[in-house]
Amino acid sequence: MQETWRVTKPARTSRGGIVVSQHALASAAGVEVLEAGGNAVDAAVATALALGIVEPWMSGLGGIGYLVYGDAKSGKTAIIDYGPRAPLALDPGRYKILEDAAPRGGFGWPATEGDRHQLGYESAVTPAAVAGFALALERFGRKSFAEVIAPAVALAERGLPIDWYSILSITMSAAELARDPGAARDFLPGGFPPILPESGAGYLARAALAATYRRLAEAGPRDFYEGETARLMLEDLAAGGSAIGPADLAGTLAEQVEPLIYDYHGVQLSFPGPLTGAPTVIAALEEIAGRVPPVPLGEPDGETFAIYAEALRRAFAARLEGLGDEPKGGNTTFLCVVDRDGNMAALNNTLLSRFGARVVLPKTGILLNNAVNWFDPVPGRPNSLGPGKRPLCNMAPVVASRDGTPWFALGACGGRRIISAVTQLSALLIDFSMSLEGAFATPRLDASTDPIEIDVAMAPEDIETLMARLPAEPVPNTTSPARFAIPSAVMRDPGSGINSGMAQILSPVAAAVAQPG
Repeated sequence: MQETWRVTKPARTSRGGIVVSQHALASAAGVEVLEAGGNAVDAAVATALALGIVEPWMSGLGGIGYLVYGDAKSGKTAIIDYGPRAPLALDPGRYKILEDAAPRGGFGWPATEGDRHQLGYESAVTPAAVAGFALALERFGRKSFAEVIAPAVALAERGLPIDWYSILSITMSAAELARDPGAARDFLPGGFPPILPESGAGYLARAALAATYRRLAEAGPRDFYEGETARLMLEDLAAGGSAIGPADLAGTLAEQVEPLIYDYHGVQLSFPGPLTGAPTVIAALEEIAGRVPPVPLGEPDGETFAIYAEALRRAFAARLEGLGDEPKGGNTTFLCVVDRDGNMAALNNTLLSRFGARVVLPKTGILLNNAVNWFDPVPGRPNSLGPGKRPLCNMAPVVASRDGTPWFALGACGGRRIISAVTQLSALLIDFSMSLEGAFATPRLDASTDPIEIDVAMAPEDIETLMARLPAEPVPNTTSPARFAIPSAVMRDPGSGINSGMAQILSPVAAAVAQPG
């Protein structure tokens, strides 16, 4: 029998800016940039760069993702798209399907020879995170790349903080990390996961990555794609058998694109485009909008959650039939920022799986993503592998605007579970006028599984209603394994100008950090 505790975490409020991320040190790095005169985008990029040091199993320089920006003055929103793209020289024939092997990983894809679809150098797509960060700063920031990377450089010089949570994260992937010399060097000192020091703080040195951060601070972001950093990366990529070549790196350019906007009960929700989880969130909200009217200061009940579950199940069915599959879990990172002027940024950056490809490039310390695993290895399907192609992914960062002004920014990590979390939290905030703290404390369900999973902390009568309507199973909401997505959010009260921020309640390291008002 498992004992379930009720854990609480307060929202942070301030007239200054607030940064929310999955690690307190990264949030503090973002606030440092706000204090130096940066805006929401400057702080978001600073936080993302810092997360690559303190939360490397989730994201980093080797990742890909999306940023949603909401401008308080104009009321306009924009997307910076630095999503996944397969290498130009990728050969689908290299990913031979093992017909008699059971599916591997969280996608349900058939296993491939050597697991190269999800492990090792051949599982990586071209990393576009640095290009995305640079474009976001160029279009919407106030600070230079050198200024926003400075807090992360300081963190990199010190190394990865060692505590029980980082040890757990490394231990969960230790067997796979041990297969790669670079990963073993950086994360398995002496061949084993690190241990807690008897006293004081412990850090795991990552000298090659620290040197890469210093070089990028001095040479600028294009060095990652065309300079010394690119040269060192390409040497290691070629030695490891990756299809990523000079043309892939030199041709990596993030894009500013128009948001996918959906009006839900008078609130405009701005998402990235069609290859994300956003269309599925929108499909679910379209059904919910007609069945759950706004109830100011009301409370959701079992009927409300049954409607959420039914809408999400139909939206997932359409997604999986028409677009392709994606994993139940993943190791995306999500962060969001509101500055003192009310500008907002919501950013997802990911390696896809925990520690991505489980490969560290020896000369640069960069962890590779394994986003080839977003593709279906079976040819002729909607999401099949192909050179230069873009796969379906599940990220769904959103900025919500009301009366032409950014109101909240929201998102999550957790693979396919992101979609259920973003849908429910958006509906709770809009329809029930909840505070961030109230919405995050409300037990949720996840409809990406069959049967659906219900947080056991939900009211017994609501669980009973759900189980009478749908195939469902009550499960505990635990830190590890995470049975539900891990959300973060910021919000602004337009009347008072007070900002609030909320981090995942059960995370021991996620935090909202406020700039002094």
